[in-house]
Amino acid sequence: MEIVYERNDSAPAAPSVASPPMRYQSGFCNEFATEALPGALPVGQNSPQKCPYGLYAEQLSGTAFTAPRRDNRRSWLYRIRPAAVHLPFRRIDNGRLTSEFQAVATPPNQLRWDPLSIPDKPTDFVEGLITMAGDGDPHAQSGCGNHLYAANRSMTERVFYNADGELLIVPQQGRLRLATELGLIGVEPQEIVVIPRGVRFRVELTDGTARGYICENFGANFRLPDLGPIGSNGLANPRDFLTPHAWYEDQQGEYELIAKFMGNMWSAQMGHSPLDVVAWHGNYAPYKYDLRRFNSIGSVSYDHPDPSIFLVLQSLSDTPGVDTIDFVVFPPRILAMEHTFRPPWFHRNIASEFMGLIHGAYDAKAEGFVPGGASLHNCMTGHGPDAESFEKASRADLSKPDYIRDTMAFMFETRCVIRPTRHALESSQLQAEYFECWQGLKKHFDPNRP
Repeated sequence: MEIVYERNDSAPAAPSVASPPMRYQSGFCNEFATEALPGALPVGQNSPQKCPYGLYAEQLSGTAFTAPRRDNRRSWLYRIRPAAVHLPFRRIDNGRLTSEFQAVATPPNQLRWDPLSIPDKPTDFVEGLITMAGDGDPHAQSGCGNHLYAANRSMTERVFYNADGELLIVPQQGRLRLATELGLIGVEPQEIVVIPRGVRFRVELTDGTARGYICENFGANFRLPDLGPIGSNGLANPRDFLTPHAWYEDQQGEYELIAKFMGNMWSAQMGHSPLDVVAWHGNYAPYKYDLRRFNSIGSVSYDHPDPSIFLVLQSLSDTPGVDTIDFVVFPPRILAMEHTFRPPWFHRNIASEFMGLIHGAYDAKAEGFVPGGASLHNCMTGHGPDAESFEKASRADLSKPDYIRDTMAFMFETRCVIRPTRHALESSQLQAEYFECWQGLKKHFDPNRP
């Protein structure tokens, strides 16, 4: 089945596999209109007495009804059956997925983990979710959960949705094909996909196995940051965000609908595929972005800027200028600063950092931080380049630029302490000797030598 993406204009895009076109404006507030059958979208109103093709009209709201127009997100779906058509939910086992982050004491240590292994027994995307850390509470609609996933089979007659928050999925190994209510999305490592809160989807493994990272955002929807003094261009460009063309399944059978609701997993049986939206219009929809298209901004004189210059998406908090979540990416780039220690400097932050490596090597770490691995540096926990990276950068020839190639790292940064789960602290992937990478830092102080 081909995957088609939608233009940001009044007419659906012509089917195109080679170069799916779309524009997406800052704030993600532009309206989309797309239909899988001609004339499926009602003309002139959202919920006519009778919809074309005998469809049902259903509104999906991702913000409060009274949210300002620039922030309001909702879509009208025209589907074969309403989403309410299923049997009652029943509690099922949560597996290693949790939204309870107070079960164990949070240490102030630097933490780092090896990659997850691909499971031995058959495991789909939902079964392969593992919570590593998080903060806040889905009931309060604030904070986030940081998860890993590892899977070796596609979902078939199972569909999942998350009522607790939107999902920012970062594949690290293996391509995914996401069949969502609003269309098909193909995503590969070094791309990301965001599934809004409540949107139902199925994950198929294009390469048979897959592994990656997820940020579960309990708070305000992700949006593009304002650029301020940077101007009108730079960082993630709106035109590079893609949303899918309408697509649907009209299938009968025994289907299972899995929901994450208030931190727990629930299951309901239904006699048809819930991916039956024939047409939709609005601005509340899944979208994808290729991290390799990020336009890095940096210093061309001296000093290393703050990592906020690598901000892709943000979830705003109730405090102006302070985000609940920052999604930051460290792509290939050129460092040209003179008289400067070019790698990220030693630092302690009010914010906490959960970091992962998608591809290649990270320039501030000599070893131990590998693709699929993760690290956590919490509020006011000192961190920075290891001893080997420090010595190398201190002796570097600054008359020449450094070309940082073959890399893609990212960070989920939050204003709150990120609390690791019991599983994360007791996992065999935890690198107990991580602290040793800084123990080799030598004393260079000499009061007689300025």
